[in-house]
Amino acid sequence: MPHLPPSATPAPTPDAATGLRLAFGGDYNPDQWDRDVWREDVRLMQRAGVNLVSLGIFSWSWIEPDQDRFDFSGLDEVIALLHEGGVAVDLATPSASPPPWFSEEYPEAQFTDHLGRRLGHGSRQGFCPSSPDYRRRTAVVAERLARRYGEHPAVVMWHVGNEIGGYNAHCHCPTSAEAFRRWLRERHGDLDGLNRAWGTAFWSQRYSDWSQVRIPGATPGRLNPAQQLDHYRFASDELLDCYRTERDILRRHAPGRPVTTNFMAGTFKWVDYCAWGPEVDLVTNDHYLVAADPEAHTGLAFTADLSRGIAGGRPWLLMEHSTSAVQWQPRNTAKRPGEMLRNSLAHIARGSDGACFFQWRQSDSGVEKWHSAMVPHGGESTRIWQEVVRLGAVLRRIGEVSGSTVAGEVALLWDYENWWALELGGRPSVDLGYAAEAEAWHREVWRQGVVCDVLPADVSADVLSRYRLILLPSHYLTTPGTVGALTAYVHGGGHLLVGPFSGLVDRDDRLHPGPYPGALRDLLGLTVDEFLPLREGATLTLDNGLTGRVWAEAVLPADPVGAAGTVVDARFSDGPAAGGPALLRRRAGAGLVRYAATRFEDSSLRALLAGALDEAGVGSTAPGAGDGVEAVRRTAEDGRSWLFVLNHTDDAAEVACRGVELLSNTTVTGRLTVAAGEVAVVRESRTSDVG
Repeated sequence: MPHLPPSATPAPTPDAATGLRLAFGGDYNPDQWDRDVWREDVRLMQRAGVNLVSLGIFSWSWIEPDQDRFDFSGLDEVIALLHEGGVAVDLATPSASPPPWFSEEYPEAQFTDHLGRRLGHGSRQGFCPSSPDYRRRTAVVAERLARRYGEHPAVVMWHVGNEIGGYNAHCHCPTSAEAFRRWLRERHGDLDGLNRAWGTAFWSQRYSDWSQVRIPGATPGRLNPAQQLDHYRFASDELLDCYRTERDILRRHAPGRPVTTNFMAGTFKWVDYCAWGPEVDLVTNDHYLVAADPEAHTGLAFTADLSRGIAGGRPWLLMEHSTSAVQWQPRNTAKRPGEMLRNSLAHIARGSDGACFFQWRQSDSGVEKWHSAMVPHGGESTRIWQEVVRLGAVLRRIGEVSGSTVAGEVALLWDYENWWALELGGRPSVDLGYAAEAEAWHREVWRQGVVCDVLPADVSADVLSRYRLILLPSHYLTTPGTVGALTAYVHGGGHLLVGPFSGLVDRDDRLHPGPYPGALRDLLGLTVDEFLPLREGATLTLDNGLTGRVWAEAVLPADPVGAAGTVVDARFSDGPAAGGPALLRRRAGAGLVRYAATRFEDSSLRALLAGALDEAGVGSTAPGAGDGVEAVRRTAEDGRSWLFVLNHTDDAAEVACRGVELLSNTTVTGRLTVAAGEVAVVRESRTSDVG
């Protein structure tokens, strides 16, 4: 079962029937099936080793078929069957998908798009998050569920909604507009404060009455970027308020049982999960591979490391992933044999205390009937089912890792507001994306066999001091708190690598005073005279052989070239900044800060980061890791450690380690061979000098 943070109750006792301490299971939707299937489901869960299911996520019309007419008989029966079978329940509130009667009774609560169109019923999340009617009715359902099942021994945790905001993050109805104005009054105080923050002197946008302030929607020209940023913040906060409303009801009637909701960290743009992390008792995340990407496992590592960062380094839980193909991508390719096991253990290696799926039994109707599941349409005769059973057995063997943690020596700072701000319109180049570049930096560290924590950008200097190297790719929106923490970190002896187009604006998208790069100018010891974006597809070269893309800058070191403290490591050989500095370094206190004035092609970025890692004294987690062989170490408070080795290549790989390989129960005396596509988990010897 998932390990819980100190603020929540201790993790439940391992289930007696399965012996599993890591959570294993998935979304269970018994209301899609006749009652005679339910007992068969429990039998199959026992066979597979399932110990946790998320129940009732989309069951609003099942338990409340008409307004205020509740029927819990089916849910009562299912929970009793699961409890009798030794399967614990993560009980959900069904607020993600209001039933048809809600849409008919409360038409003004329906979602309105940016063109002002009220959209109809027939999907999920078709509601306005600011609607008082929606919030009132979800509170009624949560209250009824909590009163009925709050102390049920089968219910070990609670699950609010599902992928909150996935389809309805930005509603443009009149209710949302009024809620936005209330939010702005609280943030800016009065209209003078709002006009200053939004820079409304430009284009004659100055507001003289609150009624004039609207949610940014369709306009003839570009929208005010500060207005857009505030709207994105407001929308994330409104969704968080929806979560809090239900969470507080559940806590009141089910004290001691953790409450969570499933994030989509790293893949969903419009919810600031860094701000949401402290609001949940256990961070949970959904992750689905991009089928078109042959190296999608590196994206998996990024989202897992971000989930761990949002959780403050504590264990988290993979709430959803797929056994094989999904149904919502343009081409839904199936996972190869062994890939599902490898994906699951990659998440666990990076801090998840379990592996859960959408969903338990594959639907035979509806939008997601072609989405894979733990029990496929073909049942027990299928390859997927056999791999599910194998995964359950593997989790039984490695259950001892539950509660242990992962700590890297490198951290990449991540910020949702930067994601929003950098990718607004009117920037120097549409190619200057935020998330793709952060993932590229993380991926190249991954290829070096190094674990890179992904941390919220507002972490303290004390947290940063735990790392040898901090990565800051294109941190456009930069606050005084971040600058202060980074400055203290570098002066204290840390190494910092900063990407281009960083340090430029404050939280209102207003330029920091003085020359570029604004808030980071003093720490970096340079100014940027001009930004020089490249034409589409163009590249440039540096005199050290590296290749840049997308971007160049005309950089001027604050100190004369060659002066103590400032060194130009490479210059542009061609392109719009030819002859000028492209890579610079500067000593600051006891530490080192480096700046890159371009973005790099993958192989060049790999070389840049390899040099930064080496200079900071960071080596691979285990000798032999890297180049498609992933090695991650989890460590318990008592000093025990486990090395996960995942071979993503088509050839056998060797990694240096000592201990007991748990899946084969063999002793490793120095070199571990991992077959192509396979995984090993080694309980390391206490005297091991590997790492």
